Amino acid sequence: MSEHRPVAPPRVSSRTDPAASIADRFDFWLFDFDGTVVDTEWWYVESLLEEVSAAVGQPLSPEESYEFWHGIGGPRTGLLAGWGIDPPAFWAALDRIEDPTERAAATYLHDDAEQLITRLQHESVPIGVVTHSPPQLAAAVQSALGLEGTFDAFVSCSDTLGWKPDPDPVYHAIEALGVSAADAGVLVGDGDADLGAAWSAGLRFIHIDRHGHERRGHCVLGDHRLRDLTLCL
Repeated sequence: MSEHRPVAPPRVSSRTDPAASIADRFDFWLFDFDGTVVDTEWWYVESLLEEVSAAVGQPLSPEESYEFWHGIGGPRTGLLAGWGIDPPAFWAALDRIEDPTERAAATYLHDDAEQLITRLQHESVPIGVVTHSPPQLAAAVQSALGLEGTFDAFVSCSDTLGWKPDPDPVYHAIEALGVSAADAGVLVGDGDADLGAAWSAGLRFIHIDRHGHERRGHCVLGDHRLRDLTLCL
């Protein structure tokens, strides 16, 4: 954890113009990956979680599957424990059963994320990813969707590096981008952990709300809350 790093206030970009689009207000951009840039077809999720929950002897209801997959209702480990499922056993079964190639084949790129990323690339704005997806899974998805080389930095969280909302993975991505500490950055994500990581690292935060606060049960109050990333353009 980053107990020795002070929380920096969000920086204001020299590029900022109050009349400018959101896309033009930041010197670099970081994105969460699953649920933000890409998503997985629900038929695949249902099949996978049905097999995993059977392996641990505790079936998940359709609503529990939805909450778990999208991280709605709190950290996933806490959700599992609350449902009477042993988290280490569940995670081990998931790692054993899920095939990265099959997952990648069932994954699609969000149109609004593609448009925003294309705009940023066109303007040579540094962009990176900070994700909880393990490297082998993230690599398979990038390959299947033709995203290899799209991002200037791609960081997978881990027990060594830390997990969002710990800001260490964000600091790691910023370093990999080679941007200046004086630059203003933003992180785009779909959950509370993304918000915590962004603000703890001194970045602005855009919440892409793909599920609605009604289903989540609360609002994720970042600097911007959008239902469509094309609103940044």
